[in-house]
Amino acid sequence: MSKSTGAVLMTEGSIGRHILAFAFPLFWGNLFQQLYNTADSLIVGNFLGNNALAAVSSSGNLIFLMVGLFQGISIGAGVVIAKYFGARNLNTLRKAIHTTISFGLLCAAVLTAVGLIAAPRILLLMGTPSEVLPNSLAYFRIYFAGSIGFVMYNCLTGILQSVGDSRHPLYFLVISSLTNIVLDLLFIAVLGFGVGAAALATIISQLLSASLCLRQLMHGPEEIRVRIPEIRPDRLIISQILKNGLPAGLQNSIISVANVFVQSNINRFGTLAVAGCGSYSKIEGFAFIPVTCFAMALTTFISQNLGAKKYERAKKGAVFGILCGISISELIGICIYLVIPKLLFAFGSTADAVAFGITQARTVTFFYFLMAFSHCMAGIMRGSGHAAVPMFVMMVCWCIIRVTYISIIVQFIPSINVVFWAYPLTWTLSSIVFLIYFLKSDWVHGLE
Repeated sequence: MSKSTGAVLMTEGSIGRHILAFAFPLFWGNLFQQLYNTADSLIVGNFLGNNALAAVSSSGNLIFLMVGLFQGISIGAGVVIAKYFGARNLNTLRKAIHTTISFGLLCAAVLTAVGLIAAPRILLLMGTPSEVLPNSLAYFRIYFAGSIGFVMYNCLTGILQSVGDSRHPLYFLVISSLTNIVLDLLFIAVLGFGVGAAALATIISQLLSASLCLRQLMHGPEEIRVRIPEIRPDRLIISQILKNGLPAGLQNSIISVANVFVQSNINRFGTLAVAGCGSYSKIEGFAFIPVTCFAMALTTFISQNLGAKKYERAKKGAVFGILCGISISELIGICIYLVIPKLLFAFGSTADAVAFGITQARTVTFFYFLMAFSHCMAGIMRGSGHAAVPMFVMMVCWCIIRVTYISIIVQFIPSINVVFWAYPLTWTLSSIVFLIYFLKSDWVHGLE
């Protein structure tokens, strides 16, 4: 397909070129997304203080808990669309695209209702400090009032990426990110609004990016063009989306439950720990960027090639993507280890808060390659139709074992370092299991 349309068939040509050409726009897109997530914390921390920064930070895991399920379903939709695109089954491809949009609209309505109703109870269960709770609740409720923006953005970018177009989502995300930063500065620095204004800026920018994605699909190539009258669900397509996406969504939500548990343990060490660790989590998000890029690139590449029954090409692409993902992630981890104090002070935190962030960073950064390997393997398994495999591996290693470890060890060693070590230990376990499965199983025939 022509470059002007953005869609790319990845079943022919250079494997490395296709994966890198798809991953690099994702990299820049995720970089801008992380920048505008970080902009919330930077602006809130510098203009509203530690309590407001802690409110934004403590809401992060809870937000991902709520949206993770729907992000996973978007991944499942992308696998289905990529399979039909690679097989050149155009009638079913168009049906899958329109079903994905209709299903996304329903998911957005459900998420809005659940987010608004459940927020107070969940924040209390997390042990959110009382001085932080009002701001956390305001941020959370405003954020979820705009659920349709980020749910539809995920659905629509998933459609574009599944047909090999990672460039247009990048353009739209850059526009959205810049809009978010400008609105943050306007609402907080200029107009003096509270922490809820940061959430308002985010949902406005997400609605903008979702609108741009929809416009692109409505004016795209004929075989993937969206027509409003055709947006309706198809039972067979929904069953395929749920089969491929529900395990990924449950995985996201289950891991988020574990992370909420981790956050609740961090909360026990006070507002300074919440602020310092929250600031580090924003920085850590940058290290996750290459992981996300190559995992998503692998999912699309594997789905298209297995849809076209090109098994050896899929295997070669899997190895190439894994090597790229772990190499870049580890390099970033080393860089963060070296410069973490300067990065943390940029958030306007006090020295005591920064000390918590430095300790966390220098505990986990050397192990980023293990985290990257697990995510790349999860992308490969989803693209091959084995979405249940990463769900079970990460549910056991990143949830059950992580929570059990913290619950037991912290009773004997009441140190925040115990909480920090939960991540590299469970990344190691999941990597071992994934490696064994990758080498021993016949994963290339999953989509059949």
